[in-house]
This record gives sequence, structure tokens and C-alpha cells, in this order.
Amino acid sequence: MNISNDVQKIKNNISKVIIGKEAVVELVLNAVINKGHILLESVPGTGKTMLAKSFAGSLNASFKRIQFTPDVLPSDVTGIQFFNPKEQEFQLRPGPVMTNILLADEINRATPRTQSSLLEVMEERQVTIDGETLKLPSPFIVIATQNPIESQQGTFPLPEAQMDRFFVQLDLGYPSFEEERQIMRTYRNSNPIEELEAVFSKGEIEQMQKEVTEVRLSEDVEDYLVRLIHETRKHQDVEVGVSPRGTLALMKAVQGRAYLLGRSFVTPEDIKYMAPFVLSHRLVLTMEGSLKKTSKQVIKEILATVSVPVEAGAVN
Repeated sequence: MNISNDVQKIKNNISKVIIGKEAVVELVLNAVINKGHILLESVPGTGKTMLAKSFAGSLNASFKRIQFTPDVLPSDVTGIQFFNPKEQEFQLRPGPVMTNILLADEINRATPRTQSSLLEVMEERQVTIDGETLKLPSPFIVIATQNPIESQQGTFPLPEAQMDRFFVQLDLGYPSFEEERQIMRTYRNSNPIEELEAVFSKGEIEQMQKEVTEVRLSEDVEDYLVRLIHETRKHQDVEVGVSPRGTLALMKAVQGRAYLLGRSFVTPEDIKYMAPFVLSHRLVLTMEGSLKKTSKQVIKEILATVSVPVEAGAVN
């Protein structure tokens, strides 16, 4: 595969629907080829749902959506065994998780019990309904959205252990002046999502998922990555640092960035670029630390203090 052309192809396709978010599109593609789940946190109306739909359409993948509210039950997510009076037997009715891309909209409005049912499925990539276990389709990616908690009432913030299950946390942010003008012009007479065509097959995505694991990290780059992780556990404003699961996520993310840029090896620059997206939501700050700064600011401080390997990009 000519990866540079393929990445540009998907960026061009999604830009027909999502205006001016090429960097976010690349980060989502990075998560997809690493089988990682994505947490989108932005104010309402910034295109979170359209981004998820655009990816499903571009990858020729099946797509389902759950709109979370406090009355959504775990069985509404995973599925049920129901009694069919006509057939006089119980029949399996899988839930919306049986899809390639699942949009979990406003996940922080679901109760902790329902959140847990989804997060278990995300981790195990299978679902058990009344003792019957079903494997989820491949690929299976959850794109969860949540609005900023401080502007919401009736929400259930995800616990730290569950935040750790998300590969990256992304913020779409507001468009620029020119981007917003382009959005108006694009949507004035039509909805481009209805005309979006697939540019990748599921088989091609699975091939990318295999190839990305072959991207190499030199010993110096490995040391740099691990030193960053350990610094998150020593920082004075951090109560709980990055877990080993977070270490693996950062390793995969930097492999993904190198791969999407057409390289077969990781550089320290890949680590510096991906660290805020992969590590920030995994930090728990102290009470005093959270009053002074955000977790992204803490990651930036750590990146500024840990020395970068001189032989950047060296490959064993």
C-alpha cells in the first residue's frame, strides 16, 4: 500500500463533510489502525457525530449509534435473549455493539452500570448475553463523545480506570473564521454526508492494522518513551500517573504516526506529538495541582524537562 496516498485519500474524503480538521482525522485514523477507542470531548455542535459517521462511510464499515441517557440499560448496549411467543422459544437479539464503528454519544450521561457494560465490551471485543458469547465484528472501534462536564447537569463522569481504556482523547474545537464560512457554503444546499463514498475496504484497514505493528523503535527512543511515562508518576502535581496500559498505548500511537507518515521507524518527535493526546486523560492530578493547571499542561512540562535522545530516529 502507498500509505501517504491512502492517508491523503481519506483526508480528502472526510474533508467533504468535516471542514478544516485534517489533524484530527489523522489522529482518528491512527486510533483505527491501532484498534484503539476514541473519546471526543467538545462542546455541542462541533461535528463529533458527523466525524464518526464520515469515518464509517469512508471505511465501508457498518455504523451504529447509542444516544446515552440515564435510563439506557446495559442490555440496551449488549443485547438480550427475548421470548418469541410465535416460535415458543428464546431468541438472541444482539445490541448495537455488533457493528464496526459504534458512536457512544454523550457517554457521561449513562449510569456507571451502563458505562461499565460498554467498557467491558471495548476491552474484550466480545459480548456475553445470558451465557452465550458472541465475538464482535472486525474492526470494532468505539467513538465516544462527551460534553465538557462543567457545563452539564445529570452526568456521570467516567472513573479514571475507565478513562484509561480510551486510546486517545481528542478535542475538535471550534472552527476558524474561514472554516466556518466554508461550512456554511458546503451545507447551504445539501448534506455531503449523504453523498460520501467509501475509499477503503475493511480488508485494507485490517492490512494496515497488521503493518503498523512492524514499525520499529530504537533502544534510545524506547528509553525516552519510558522515561516520560515514569516522570508522570513522579510529578508533584500528579496523584496517579500513567499506567502500563498507557505506556503500550503511547508506543502503538507513535508507531501509528510514523506509519501514517510513511516511515518504518519512530522518532522522538513522534512521541512528543502524540503524548498529549494519549497521556493527558490518563493522569489524575492532586487537588492542589488541578487548581493550578490542566493535565495537558503537566504533560507539556514533562516533555520540556525530559532530555531527547541525540540520535533521533536511529533504528537498531
